[in-house]
Amino acid sequence: MIGRAATAQDDIVGDGTTTNVLFIGELMRQAERYLGEGVHPRIVVDGLELAKAECMKFLETFKMTPEITRDLLLEVAKTSLNTKIHPSIANPLREIVVDAVNTITRDDNIDLHMIEIMHMQHKMSTESKLVRGLVLDHGGRQSDMPSRFENCYIMCLNVSLEYEKTEVNSGFFWSSAEQRQKLIESERQFTDDRVHKIVELKKRLCDGTDKNFIVIN
Repeated sequence: MIGRAATAQDDIVGDGTTTNVLFIGELMRQAERYLGEGVHPRIVVDGLELAKAECMKFLETFKMTPEITRDLLLEVAKTSLNTKIHPSIANPLREIVVDAVNTITRDDNIDLHMIEIMHMQHKMSTESKLVRGLVLDHGGRQSDMPSRFENCYIMCLNVSLEYEKTEVNSGFFWSSAEQRQKLIESERQFTDDRVHKIVELKKRLCDGTDKNFIVIN
């Protein structure tokens, strides 16, 4: 019962599961005291139902519909985060969380899959920051490649530019060094063809402009 209540709380509100569990535990403790005094369980259940009805009436009069502002969202995030992590981390993180959600909000639609949490092992939790864009943690493929681009084209690939192993158990066998060399050249040619197509696309987009061209693979 407690598990189902906590799950429902998390699904609907997204917070307050610990409070939910503690509240249920206190209700059960009070019920146990009355049962120990000889009160019939049915009377205890009826009392809880009456209390629930009164709480719902109170909430209907107490609730309000405030204007959704950044300050309000910051207070909501602060309340939630400070119950889970240290304030030295929670307070800076609340602004990151609110700004991240506002960044991806389009016409009141929010796709939380657009937010990714990346752990940097060489950084501290207090150094957390929001990046409005893409984080590439693998670095450039060439030592002379610049680390910063402005006014550039970005091409996102869903195909690999590296040699790939097959998903099934298979093998290639050759009887001479010439056959092995032909296999290597064939693999290289397959990748080169893809790279050449990207280079041709870059020429069509960037010739005569000052824009850089970045490939994300």
